[in-house]
Amino acid sequence: MDTTLKFDISQLLARPIFRAAKLVAGREGMHRPVGWVHVLEITNVAPYVSPNDLILTTGLWLKQNEQDRFAYMKQLIDQHAAGLCIEMGTTVDAIPKEIVELADLHQFPLIVFEQPVRFVEITQDVHALLINRQHQFLKELEVYSRKLQRLTIESTGIAQILRAFHEQTGRQVLYFTSLDHSVFYPALTTKVSSPISGFLQRQMDAKSLSAKDVSVLPMNAQQLLVVQPVICFGQTFSYVGVLLHNKPEITESLTLLLDYTTKAVAAITLRTEFLEEKLSRDHNEFILDIMNNRIENEDQAQARMGLGQLSKGGYLFAGGIVEIQHTADTEPITIEADKQDLLILVRQLLKKHGLNSLVMMQNNRICMLCAKEALHNDSLTNLQATLMRLVDELRESAYESHASSLKLYAGFGKLRAQITESSRSYEEAQQVIDVARNVPAYEGCMFYDRLGVYQLLKAVPKLSFLASYVEDHLGPLIAYDRDHNLQLIETLDAYFACMGSKQETAARLHIHRQTLYNRLDKLALLLGEDFLETDKRRCLEMALMAYKLK
Repeated sequence: MDTTLKFDISQLLARPIFRAAKLVAGREGMHRPVGWVHVLEITNVAPYVSPNDLILTTGLWLKQNEQDRFAYMKQLIDQHAAGLCIEMGTTVDAIPKEIVELADLHQFPLIVFEQPVRFVEITQDVHALLINRQHQFLKELEVYSRKLQRLTIESTGIAQILRAFHEQTGRQVLYFTSLDHSVFYPALTTKVSSPISGFLQRQMDAKSLSAKDVSVLPMNAQQLLVVQPVICFGQTFSYVGVLLHNKPEITESLTLLLDYTTKAVAAITLRTEFLEEKLSRDHNEFILDIMNNRIENEDQAQARMGLGQLSKGGYLFAGGIVEIQHTADTEPITIEADKQDLLILVRQLLKKHGLNSLVMMQNNRICMLCAKEALHNDSLTNLQATLMRLVDELRESAYESHASSLKLYAGFGKLRAQITESSRSYEEAQQVIDVARNVPAYEGCMFYDRLGVYQLLKAVPKLSFLASYVEDHLGPLIAYDRDHNLQLIETLDAYFACMGSKQETAARLHIHRQTLYNRLDKLALLLGEDFLETDKRRCLEMALMAYKLK
């Protein structure tokens, strides 16, 4: 297929109907594309001219004064018209020298017919050519689309799609992903392909690649890379691209072919993920074995997870949960579809961030075990940072796709050095989620080791004990707030948080200082004058934290 679909001034002049025409200026603009033909005799042409329009005229505007003639030409040049054809002998017999110089200066083709011509024949000839070429391209595009559909049904190999794209364009094509090796078709040597992959990786790291649209990237003075993202569930994990030489114009036909190709690759990617889903039963069984503490041999467990033996150091393991919460009015069929979409997206994100993992859907929870090599002292911090980025991307994608119909909570247990030690990680992860859901100050917390005192409070075996403890220490305040709405609980919490500073407490509560004094007097009356003494304050602070858990 001809992916240029370009009809320019040089091709226009080769048409039989332009045999008698002469190019008198703008020879450097012979490459300008011609998109349509207009006959315009008015002087205010700007509103009626689109980029790449070829304008036909008998030259009435040349009868104007020099300033108006310049203004007419500048309108065409500024509107990026393809060129101007002037019929001589009807209205004008010569073109002023300054107009020719202006056209040459802007590389704007100026074509003259020294004898009268029928403009209608020109428009019919050019329009028929443009329409026929576009129609032929659309027919070939439809054939290409059917070919891609057949390939996606017959195979899960991306190489077949790249081969079809290459055959259609005659260009060097590539599939780039940071998760695996890039694929080039036709195949290139490592010496040639490595600089291209490295260049794209740097562009991705610098966020220079568009997440949704085509990106045109100049590699050097002679080469351009045109790439488009492969998008699945709102996330970009790979790109399909084509390598162009000598910086040719990027045409609509090429971008359409690229768009069709990336969608075919996305379809194969999704199908591959669903096939992996069918093979995930072993993962489910393995995670359940971990949760139920049925793993005894560490080496066997790591082999079962697909982890290789390390020459030095070991692995860090993170057991975590992503909890999916839908709004009450969400349809059951939508809930199930969302859960499957998020499960696949979690797998993709884990691959994207280079984590070995097991993933399982359990009711409305996605349970996972992530593994990363522990090579230095910062490995634990780095793994936590990676998990935070993963959850942020998951939430961002979920919000873009589902807006307010669902909310995601995420929690991870303590990071451990062995799979056999990870059985408690899921209980810890659920405790993180429970605290984040109920305690505003911990809404962004995702790790068990950052729960502080809530580790102890969540470990209390009976919630009734906590309720009794809260009632013993805060009961009078709760009852008074219920009857008088004086916000004593909130005041006490803020007073402790501000280390007893009345000025800071009043500012935090957005109340007048005298109002705070009245509340503090009431607190002293209900709790006793000694409520700030160390032992009593500790009890009250613990009760306040337990109260937030409700």
